[in-house]
Amino acid sequence: MSELHFPWLEFSIALPILGALIVSRLNESFTARKWTAVISGITLISTIAAWEDLYLVHATEAADRWDLSSALLGRRLLTIDELSAPLLPMVALLFFLTCMATPRTKLRRFSFAWTLVAEAIALATLSCREPWPLITLLGLGILPPYRELRNRGRPSRVYVLHMLLFQSLLIIGWIGVEAEGSEQVHSLIALVPLLLAILIRSAVFPFHTWVLELAENNSFGTTLLFLTPLTCAYAAVRLVVPISPDWVLRAMGVMSLFTAVYTAGLALVQTDARRLFCYLFLSHSAIVLVGMEMATPIGLTGGLCVWLSTGLALTGFGLTLRALEARFGRLTLCQHLGYYEHTPTLAMCFLITGLASVGFPGTIGFVGTELLIDGAVGVYPSIGVMVVLASALNGIAVVRAYMLLFAGKPHESTISVRISTRERFAVLLLVFLLLGGGLLPGPGVQSRHHAAVEILGSRAALWPNAGQDFDGSVDSEPHAPAESSHEH
Repeated sequence: MSELHFPWLEFSIALPILGALIVSRLNESFTARKWTAVISGITLISTIAAWEDLYLVHATEAADRWDLSSALLGRRLLTIDELSAPLLPMVALLFFLTCMATPRTKLRRFSFAWTLVAEAIALATLSCREPWPLITLLGLGILPPYRELRNRGRPSRVYVLHMLLFQSLLIIGWIGVEAEGSEQVHSLIALVPLLLAILIRSAVFPFHTWVLELAENNSFGTTLLFLTPLTCAYAAVRLVVPISPDWVLRAMGVMSLFTAVYTAGLALVQTDARRLFCYLFLSHSAIVLVGMEMATPIGLTGGLCVWLSTGLALTGFGLTLRALEARFGRLTLCQHLGYYEHTPTLAMCFLITGLASVGFPGTIGFVGTELLIDGAVGVYPSIGVMVVLASALNGIAVVRAYMLLFAGKPHESTISVRISTRERFAVLLLVFLLLGGGLLPGPGVQSRHHAAVEILGSRAALWPNAGQDFDGSVDSEPHAPAESSHEH
């Protein structure tokens, strides 16, 4: 299988950029969608090949002669390791399916060229381990949603202020970390800005309002692709978790846990479908951060599994809402609308993707949620109880929304509003992955466990007692972080 050895990672990032140049010259929106779907589909195949090539290279211990970043720049800027290997195909899949499922009524409002640019930035972000390039890519990822807000003439002040604060704190924090050196315990001056930056980008309470404003004023497709890859969690793993003492992770976990329960409660009383999605996303992303806080193999494995399941499930949930909006306009949750007779496939996908996001048995999120709760109870019992409460509230909110949208007196329509072939392919593929991952969870859990062990290994090199004594005590003589061995 050595023929797979090729610069797949660099190709996966360069292809969307080249594709954006081509699509930007197309005036016809239908043609632009076809080109974007083809390019994002090839990118998906390339990321899968990069994932497979990682294990082939590791198994044969072959030299990586295709490492272009090392050959051109003298150092490795783009890498694929145990953490990023499944994340890259997941992100490529989300972009591919979102482009495929874009309805005709939304073609002119959805920028396919900038979507390809956003895909390249997201893939580069999730394959970058160097701090300053990663910080730069996180800043570039802010631009596509901002550009769309400006082009649509919609308010962008809330989004811009939060993102500028996030980027500024991230830069200030890392300057402090480098100034203090990598072999000592970092001060509050360095750690607090980094922690605040992650909380802002993760939309943890009270920094969550920008998500609601973005979803309200931007196209739903662009909002989905900016939120669901959860690059904020990747930034936390790369920049905060390895160098932070237990009290920093505990502070992040407490605020995230409160956000998870608080936003899950708000999801129960929403009267607008987009705001419902936003609060479900906020609750799930906060639960992922709770998993990042637990420096134990089981808890961190659960958090990484929930990361994957949340990305897939909430994208499917969002695409279903987007398809319904294309047919019936903005959706309200004030009365029973009776859409089931017109769109039974969308009804099925809505329920399955929504329940999969909360870890319903038989779906991909079930095992990850169980591992997260088990790890949380082992560290601090009340955390597990609160995670269960947040999941239960989210589940009730999903079922309530399903009944309001699809139950009741059948909606009367003089035109056909049935799902198109492209939309059916997109949502059914996500449903297949959600159910398949739930029935065969072994490979996914094993991959996330290896990533968790790798993350904890780099953290343990600096904090030998981390995860062993929850009171936050650490060794007074920390050591430099160890390099990971599973990296391509």
